[in-house]
Amino acid sequence: MKKLKYILLTAVAAIILSSYTVYRSDFFEIAKQIEIFTALYKEINMNYVDEVNPAELMDTAITKMLADLDPYTNFYNEQDVEEARIQKSANYANLGLELKSLEDKVVVTNLLKDFAADQSGLKLGDEILKIDGSPVIDYQNNLGEVLNGAPNTSVELEIKRGNQTKVINLKRVLSQPSAVPFYGMADDKTGFIVLSQFTRTASKDVGLAVLELKEQGAEQLILDLRNNPGGLLSEAVNVSNIFVPKDQLIVYTKSQIENYNATYATKREPIDTEIPLVVLINDKSASASEIVSGSLQDLDRAVIVGARSFGKGLVQRPKPLKYGTQVKITISRYFLPSGRGIQALDYENGKSIRKSIENSTAFQTQNGRTVYDGGGIKPDVKVEAEDISNFTQTLIDDLVIFDFSTQFAIKNPDLEWKKFKVDNTVFNQFLDYVKDRKYLPKTETDESLEAFVKSAKADNFDQKFIKTLNSLKSEIQAEKNELFETYKTQISALISDQIIKHYAYNQGVYQHNLEQAEVVKKAVEILSNTNKYSAILKP
Repeated sequence: MKKLKYILLTAVAAIILSSYTVYRSDFFEIAKQIEIFTALYKEINMNYVDEVNPAELMDTAITKMLADLDPYTNFYNEQDVEEARIQKSANYANLGLELKSLEDKVVVTNLLKDFAADQSGLKLGDEILKIDGSPVIDYQNNLGEVLNGAPNTSVELEIKRGNQTKVINLKRVLSQPSAVPFYGMADDKTGFIVLSQFTRTASKDVGLAVLELKEQGAEQLILDLRNNPGGLLSEAVNVSNIFVPKDQLIVYTKSQIENYNATYATKREPIDTEIPLVVLINDKSASASEIVSGSLQDLDRAVIVGARSFGKGLVQRPKPLKYGTQVKITISRYFLPSGRGIQALDYENGKSIRKSIENSTAFQTQNGRTVYDGGGIKPDVKVEAEDISNFTQTLIDDLVIFDFSTQFAIKNPDLEWKKFKVDNTVFNQFLDYVKDRKYLPKTETDESLEAFVKSAKADNFDQKFIKTLNSLKSEIQAEKNELFETYKTQISALISDQIIKHYAYNQGVYQHNLEQAEVVKKAVEILSNTNKYSAILKP
């Protein structure tokens, strides 16, 4: 009897172990490495010559380990998890402002009209010096946590505006921005809708905008997904559903773990499956934005205009860990109705590698057009102005364009922004500002040359050769000066947007772009030419 029980237990154990081996064949290797790491961690904490902080040591180990995977697989400690919980709470007060930290300065770079920050008297370009009496530098790592909080509470800010300082009392008010910050008529028959993020109300907000624009006479639509970073997958499906029939596949996920494989199809009756549609994208359109634009492209339901999208086709899922911590793990990839993937980058040893067209696979849209995987969403009609160069991006990141616009607005308080255009006079003022500021934008070429000079010195190269390398710096600077002219169009457009924000918030920028932006003009042109619109959607 005992022998029989032993045989049965052994058989059950074998079955369990076998099934787990199918699920994760490297179980033994995982257990082995955990045991080695645990022993190493204990030995370092007990025997290292200097005192070490166990928590910081572990945090470094985890961060370095995850960095070898992809940018989206991240660990969150107890504080991170609690802060995220508060921000997702229905009682979370959105202040309606964006901040940028640069060289120990914290500057207000955007304000939502009529939100708490705007009503308190904050202005674009204000530098925050203190929060509740403490220097802002003390809060650099948790600015959001300090500024945001429960409704009907206040925070005191000391700010610098120009050469003056003042104190502003900012009262936190419960409010959430609409997913559609602007919609209107681009002309007498073209509706224009901006979708800024895929929040819980995204499809509802877009649907209401579509219906109202149709009542205003819209016979064709532009859906603007530029700079939209994504959001809820379910809302990406629901937004697509506004324009395509019920039960239509929009996206599916694939993983090495079968339970993570899933398909997502539309569940509702659409609002309009026939109205001509253009979707605008750029290099900051990501994730859910790419699901909408990509699926509508695969289904030949819309013409995609702008620049190639970001290319985030990886799916994450949070997993709870011990002691209130959490990890967000990449578990699968997104695929569109044609079968193509969205992800533009592969990751090897923590380094991103962009897929080349030679390594891409061709797929067919519903009508038989050829599209490719592995590079985000490529527009049907490319608009050069939407491709932001690395040089221009440096001007954005270093707040050069923003700071110029702030000074310009201060000097021109009565500007008629509706008629404003960055002409040669304004652009030359910008160049003078860059010169007076003695700003030298740093490019990858600069960094490569500096590294080359450093290596040459370390290898004891002849001084004459090193002098020759250094002389290249002035030539590079001359070339960089030429880049201002090369990218004049996109720099001018960004200057225009930033200046108008000072007078009319984001809404003014959207309104202005209906008449001025090249990508909007191109969209209206395509929609207004029925033959051209139809031809683009044919193989």
